[in-house]
Amino acid sequence: MKQSLSRRSFFQSGALVAVACATSSATLSLAEPASESGKPSPINLGVASYTFRSFARAEVIGFMKQLNLSDLNFKDTKDHLPMGPALEAQALADYTAAGITLHAAGTIYFPKDEDDDIRSKFECCKRAGISVIVAGDPKPEILPRIEKFVKEYDIKFAIHNHGPEDPVFPSPLDVLKAVKNMDSRLGCCIDVGHTVRTGTDVVEAIHQVGPRLFNMHIKDLTTFEARESQVAVGEGKMPVREIFDALIATKYKGFVDLEYEIHGDDPMPGVSISVAYMRGVLTGMGYGLPSGF
Repeated sequence: MKQSLSRRSFFQSGALVAVACATSSATLSLAEPASESGKPSPINLGVASYTFRSFARAEVIGFMKQLNLSDLNFKDTKDHLPMGPALEAQALADYTAAGITLHAAGTIYFPKDEDDDIRSKFECCKRAGISVIVAGDPKPEILPRIEKFVKEYDIKFAIHNHGPEDPVFPSPLDVLKAVKNMDSRLGCCIDVGHTVRTGTDVVEAIHQVGPRLFNMHIKDLTTFEARESQVAVGEGKMPVREIFDALIATKYKGFVDLEYEIHGDDPMPGVSISVAYMRGVLTGMGYGLPSGF
């Protein structure tokens, strides 16, 4: 079912509510804005293109413009970025013309312990100028082979944890155990929703992963026991302010990519609320909104 309010009204009302809530210690237990109000935010917001999995590239570009965001974590769905030089070139040209940067790729799967399969995916990311691969559930025995490509291409490899259903990497701490003695460019993409469902403290996980955190997928849940309880960011229990504090404390330089997995046929109302809420939290922390917002 389509959500009833217009995208514009959702975005505007969401922005106002988010800013109001983010500056209210009674509502979110946030500190008062820092004295250097308006200083540049150390948190980089982006979007995982899986959010727009039902839409073609031209529509994705339009959505990004509506959100006033320029950084996309692409997934090889629809025509977001076809994996092959011929079609890929046009996609890259379209993103460049729209002022959109592809900063990560994922989730990409690595089911084969074969050089050719792995190399084709690293080559795609190299052509696109992407510095982080977000990987879905590679088998631990494949990691030494992947490590060779990480060294050759100088591309970070961030393993995405997938929660209690994942028999190998349910939590980012499980990822950390697998890569801790490998090249420093092998690390984690923390999916905060899947992380909390394992009973792992997501804030503590950020601190433990530290310099091996290369990407983050953010979402919100009304209960940490059910993945079906996903809502727009700010409408659930996710400790967004504390997550941002932890990222700043650990000097995280990557992106916090919104991965909105519900309302696939009409995601923009919830996406707009989520982005506005996170911007509101950052305002409440004393950081300035991006120009044009």
